[in-house]
Amino acid sequence: MNRTLLLGMAAVAAISATAVMAVPAGYPIQVVPVGKGPFNFPPGFGIDFPKVKIMVTEKLAPNLVILHGNAGVDAGHPDGSGGRVAVLYGPDGVLMVDTENKQVAEKTLAAVRTLSKGPIKFVISSHAHGDHTGANAFFAKQGAIMIGQENLRYEMMPAPNASAQQKANYEPGGLPFMTYQYDPAKPGTPALTIKMNGEIVDAIPMMPSHLGGDTVVRFRNANVIYIEDFFRNFGFPFADQGNGGSIKGMLDAIDLFSKLSDDNTILIPGHGTLIHKKDLLPYRKMLVDVMAKVKDMKGQGKSLKDVLASNVLKPYEGGTDGDTQSSKDRFLTEVYAEVNGLPPIVNGRRTMPKMD
Repeated sequence: MNRTLLLGMAAVAAISATAVMAVPAGYPIQVVPVGKGPFNFPPGFGIDFPKVKIMVTEKLAPNLVILHGNAGVDAGHPDGSGGRVAVLYGPDGVLMVDTENKQVAEKTLAAVRTLSKGPIKFVISSHAHGDHTGANAFFAKQGAIMIGQENLRYEMMPAPNASAQQKANYEPGGLPFMTYQYDPAKPGTPALTIKMNGEIVDAIPMMPSHLGGDTVVRFRNANVIYIEDFFRNFGFPFADQGNGGSIKGMLDAIDLFSKLSDDNTILIPGHGTLIHKKDLLPYRKMLVDVMAKVKDMKGQGKSLKDVLASNVLKPYEGGTDGDTQSSKDRFLTEVYAEVNGLPPIVNGRRTMPKMD
């Protein structure tokens, strides 16, 4: 059952319908352009954390900004290291969406402190990947209340087959303190609304899409929605199926945004460039097309190896600077796994079958 969320604070209010607001005049402001590449990393390169810079890269409203890492130092996210962090600040304190990698926690805090010296009150986690939640425990120690889906809480815990190192790195202090669940009967309904700093912030639980415990965060007055990683325009899609993700869920998420946003709403992916809802349509078309073609190939007895060797993605190659071979192979492997259905989600995770 969903937990009743009672903070006893004026900052938190019940859900209420509101008209979609206009984007504040003059916004968004692109402070630091997204890295374009080409990017070349030596084999085995990960993230050069000492070279990571956390900085304001976009301004979305007078008191709402995006923090992100610099380009060219993170092989997994070469366009900008780690995941985006949204920061709302003002006299009521600071609200953050996500916290970046654990190794840059101090740098992220320093960037926040260039904006506000006020208390960091809330952190809403969009999804469980470490480039978005790695510094959660650090910010919990700063006094922030951690908020997220119940499934995200499970996904942040060590998996049953976790290595000794993964268990040693586990920080329970970073888990959501306040949780909620996605209600399939009420898609798009906020689970929690926070009123602070002249904004109305909705935490909207999502269907299993990028992972099984995703949340998008809407800033109503700025007409901005942080949409996390179910969409990306740097590389091919990534549905973390073992942690509850689903390509079908990505399609459902895209369709939901026809209701959650208007033509002027600024959508903030965790990686890549800022978009509007019209930019989701080619992405949706590609997902549907590739799913249908891979399903047909599998019906003809084609193996995963055959699919990976095919030219099924050729019409979509070169669409972004992140279309690497590993990105293509990961996406096609996910599609192949999904065309005949996925195992159920249990505590935020799936036990994925082996594939040929």
